[in-house]
Amino acid sequence: QVQLVESGGGLVQAGGSLRLSCAASGRTFINLAMGWFRQAPGKEREFVADIRWSGSNTYYADYVKGRITISRDNAKNMVYLQMNSLKPEDTAIYYCGDTKAFMSITSRGYDYWGQGTQVTVSS
Repeated sequence: QVQLVESGGGLVQAGGSLRLSCAASGRTFINLAMGWFRQAPGKEREFVADIRWSGSNTYYADYVKGRITISRDNAKNMVYLQMNSLKPEDTAIYYCGDTKAFMSITSRGYDYWGQGTQVTVSS
């Protein structure tokens, strides 16, 4: 059974930081690229960042570059999203997904999703 479980969300003031975690199980983690997406109320799910299985390739959406870092620990089957200098417009539910593709910036490129973790940034 494939399972992705996000954690680490919460309420933070603008300029603050959060570290999101995603625990993966049920598939061979080292074979998978992992991605983070987010969805704000009334908006479509949008790409945030992704990382290749080896960790050697990462890609970020323009609106988070320089503020957010994606990383993974293959020994623990974990992927992380370190978010700094948070802005109110970063408020959304953050989801992690996995894919057997090389990498993907579109949500339909992912096979499985977690339930999401809420990030709220107050001004």
